[in-house]
Amino acid sequence: MAIDLTDPVFTDETKAREHLEAIRWPDGPVCTHCGSMDKVYRLAGKSHRPGLFHCNNCDGAFTVTTGSVMESSHVPLNKWVLAFRLMASSKKGMSAHQLHRSIKVTYKTAWFMFHRIREAMRPASVSPKGSGGKVVEADETYVGGREQNKHRSKRTYPYAYGGIGKEAVVSLVERDGSVTSHHVPAVNAENVGAILEAQLHDDAVLYTDDSKIYRSVKPRLRPKGTVSHSTREYVRGDVHTNTIEGYFSILKRGITGTYHHVSAQHLKRYLAEFDFRYNERMALGVDDSERATRVIKAAAGKRLTYRQPRSAQSA
Repeated sequence: MAIDLTDPVFTDETKAREHLEAIRWPDGPVCTHCGSMDKVYRLAGKSHRPGLFHCNNCDGAFTVTTGSVMESSHVPLNKWVLAFRLMASSKKGMSAHQLHRSIKVTYKTAWFMFHRIREAMRPASVSPKGSGGKVVEADETYVGGREQNKHRSKRTYPYAYGGIGKEAVVSLVERDGSVTSHHVPAVNAENVGAILEAQLHDDAVLYTDDSKIYRSVKPRLRPKGTVSHSTREYVRGDVHTNTIEGYFSILKRGITGTYHHVSAQHLKRYLAEFDFRYNERMALGVDDSERATRVIKAAAGKRLTYRQPRSAQSA
């Protein structure tokens, strides 16, 4: 769905604030401090900043951004709403440089805004996958540049292949359902087993490739079927890992083509971004507008700051 840039929520801060309030509080404002609804009223007049509410129950003041990823931001709310929509609508992501040019904020501000939105996209909890005997596919991939593209001083000799020098990602996807990705220090039976233990339902039918790792996890977590990629077997009846491979292709194209480089420190947030868009996709009945609305809803109750302790700043 194309974005109508003439929509007032993208150009008028008052309309944007009303839009955010309607999404966060569909039944009326709720105090972000004590949760009260019946003793909350809007403060009007030039002596109060726009959108300020007061709660008589706890004597607290708040706005629609309080307790969300937008808190303490000086960016106009209409630009925040547009940033949410752009991030939610871009299948392979959108660079901070592009946002900086599109909404006319500094690159540093655009970078910080997108990381806050990615934080909003991170799920508060993940339900076990595969309940009712559904098929779950598990696989691993590696994020990092090719050896021949690295600076000579950073290359591994002899040239390394596979995951050496890269960041490991393990993902589980339920067919016709959701995906959950994890940045792990290493792909081994301990790390993969812990993920399967936490996120695989007892009824799930697990399919993987022929990696030896899955043979070393607990018996109940071992795959019900595997395909031998090492012998060029990719599908055998209903057994395959094409769904998770398709997800990895979107992830890799986004990182390679849009972001070019993702640091190990922030990789978990980029994974949350791609997971969210996959889990809220058109095939599941979620269009771009609804996806942006769901990100805004998820932004409540989350904060992301990069302020260092004073001791660290003075060091």
